[in-house]
Amino acid sequence: MIAVRPAAERGHADHGWLDTRHTFSFASYHDPRHMGFRSLRVINEDRVKPGEGFGTHAHRDMEILTWVLEGALEHKDSMGNGSVIRPGDLQRMSAGTGVTHSEFNPSREEPVHFLQIWLLPRERGLPPGYEQKGFPEEERRGRLRLVAAGDGRDGAVTIHQDADLWTAVLEPGKSVRHALASGRYAWVHVARGVVSLNGSTLGAGDGAAVSGEAALEITGAVDAEVLLFDLA
Repeated sequence: MIAVRPAAERGHADHGWLDTRHTFSFASYHDPRHMGFRSLRVINEDRVKPGEGFGTHAHRDMEILTWVLEGALEHKDSMGNGSVIRPGDLQRMSAGTGVTHSEFNPSREEPVHFLQIWLLPRERGLPPGYEQKGFPEEERRGRLRLVAAGDGRDGAVTIHQDADLWTAVLEPGKSVRHALASGRYAWVHVARGVVSLNGSTLGAGDGAAVSGEAALEITGAVDAEVLLFDLA
């Protein structure tokens, strides 16, 4: 079964410096029908104006992934990490027992467009942690590339949850296929473009909850980028 979550039905807030859309309930947006899917708790699509950003704030007991689509995002945290995240980079911050961090758009001219993703950890009270790796577009074009996994295999970042995150960049007519093991679920998020998911059309910002399917076939209709979560 595939249940589509249309982009236009997501939560939305425009703070001037930040334009944000929430696939699941977040901050002042609350919808009891959309509180997450399996261990996936948050997919926020954020656009931050030049020179603006999120000041230092705290998190705990959450696996936080940041995937930049356009522009750059500067990160600093209480663990002593500082980095700039650009398209093709995946950052993982395990909040664990507690961490503070800030995120700013370092550009004076260009906005930054990114996805922030939260997954529930397999257990509470883990030590905080940080990891960032780059995944060039040539590794993702026309095929699914594993970028995050519970066991960190194949060069993926390691998350503290039984979940895999795959990404693909698809040209029109190009397809990728992903088998789902028995008892597994999937969430597909279209970051840009238009795709067909097992015959269902999804556009930019759309998501889909997948259950009871043996495999997923995703075909680009126009140039597209997708994220596929394989979840327990």
